[in-house]
Amino acid sequence: NSSKEMPFLEHLEEFRWRLIKILSSIFLSSLVSFLFIDDVLDLLINPLNLITRSLNLQVLHIQGMFFIKWGLSFVCGSILALPIITFHTWKFIAPGLYISEKKIIIPLILFTFFSFIIGIAFAYFILIPISLEFFISMGYEQIQNNYSITLYLNFITWLMIGCGFLFELPVLIFILARLNIATPSFLKHYRRHSIVAIMILSAIITPPDPISLCIMTLPLIIIYEISIGVAYLAIPKSNI
Repeated sequence: NSSKEMPFLEHLEEFRWRLIKILSSIFLSSLVSFLFIDDVLDLLINPLNLITRSLNLQVLHIQGMFFIKWGLSFVCGSILALPIITFHTWKFIAPGLYISEKKIIIPLILFTFFSFIIGIAFAYFILIPISLEFFISMGYEQIQNNYSITLYLNFITWLMIGCGFLFELPVLIFILARLNIATPSFLKHYRRHSIVAIMILSAIITPPDPISLCIMTLPLIIIYEISIGVAYLAIPKSNI
């Protein structure tokens, strides 16, 4: 560990500058994302081509597309800035870590980013089409499927972000194992409880049918098992 402890006010100053850099990276990434926002919209609307039922999207406010495009730019900017967010978060806590622990920053950044992207891809290609197909099938013959594009984008965007965070579980377990909070034995002991929690969470996220529940539950169980292996790799050797 660091031989010299940082005073509290210096900690606050360090936190302030790290936060400024994180927010600046999100702002700049959002501006870059706005340049390609029409392509992003095409990607988000594309799942409608994967379902069998027709659906019409509508803008209900004059300034609707303005807020939609900037809102999506902020979301995309936050995702693009995730490596920078991870870097500054880790650097903030790094002074209290061992030298060997500081060396894992680059692999941690890459693993965090790609885990989030894999979660987003899982939601985009698998979960969203199934969810749209199910919910639209609940319509009524004499009622048209006309939906606000704002509500549609909120639905699929938060579904993708939610899956992205769920797929970050190995990263969280890695950090907790490094801090000796989540040990492999602890994760094994509460495996059954975790599976039940995963099933409940999957039932909330997905449509209420067995197929969708299995499609969401099985990957999360696999991720949990991977997290146990990650904990073995992350836990300090002296504690094994």
